[in-house]
Amino acid sequence: MQFPDYRPRRLRSSDMFRRMIRETVLTADDLILPLFAVGGKNVKNPVASMPGQFHLSIDNIVLAARQARDLGIPAVMLFGIPEKKDPLGTRAYAKDGIVQKAVRSIKEKVDGLSVITDVCLCQYTDHGHCGMVDKGKIDNDATLDLLARTAVSHADAGADMVAPSDMMDGRVGMIREVLDEEGHNQVPIMSYAVKYCSAFYGPFRDAAHSAPKFGDRRTYQMDPANAMEAIREAALDVSEGADIIMVKPALPYLDIICRIREEFDLPVAAYNVSGEYAMIKAAGKMGWIDGEKVMMETLTAIKRAGADMILTYFAIDAATALQRT
Repeated sequence: MQFPDYRPRRLRSSDMFRRMIRETVLTADDLILPLFAVGGKNVKNPVASMPGQFHLSIDNIVLAARQARDLGIPAVMLFGIPEKKDPLGTRAYAKDGIVQKAVRSIKEKVDGLSVITDVCLCQYTDHGHCGMVDKGKIDNDATLDLLARTAVSHADAGADMVAPSDMMDGRVGMIREVLDEEGHNQVPIMSYAVKYCSAFYGPFRDAAHSAPKFGDRRTYQMDPANAMEAIREAALDVSEGADIIMVKPALPYLDIICRIREEFDLPVAAYNVSGEYAMIKAAGKMGWIDGEKVMMETLTAIKRAGADMILTYFAIDAATALQRT
């Protein structure tokens, strides 16, 4: 096809034509809202590095979950910030842990919303790493039992789905095995299968109080330079029983989302992480960009790359904007 016989602008000439041929359509069904649960009552403390995000006590977590449900968002992802931390992250798998309490409260008070829980130890350990530490190194195999116990405790509390984000080898298989043994064979696993050691996590670590006290996470999170490794990581988690595979971060790794989508026939999630969110919010506040338009363009790009669902701190803003269209 060549000009003048083919004129692509013909189908861009009106809003109706543009809508008719639009290839990627973003809806509230594509969104998952992350929430940060803390102890206390009537707590709604702003996260300075993530404008519009808050540490929420359980009563306010319920209100935020209800708002998400009313906007058509199908799920929330819970992160917990405990009052006390220790080397083994014991509050991660405590029956009365902050996430466990939040799950019970949401399931009791908010109908029609799925609750997904982040399964990791970094928010609960006093050293800030995602696994057990032995002589200054992360002990992969010793960590697996603690992660499985955490997942089971979330499922016992009523979580609809668990999402291991630790990047320990073999954790999906261990979690699947123990969930099944404990009668939770219908609880799916959303695996952070392809999680890069990214500088885009800074605001989240501020929000979750989870920065490592020594070293970094390069021995377990992936090198941002690698792509083929992403296929191997995802394949491993699929073989171990993952129901959904996630790529994190999203925006700098659209090529990886696309490759994962092409390689696997499972649903693909992408995490539009805190740094991506904070940059857009900051530039929008300064007037350098139209924040809402850039938000919607970004989320559409992530879906266009192949994501079936997007975890994003923009979920409320985006769902509200979609209601206006």
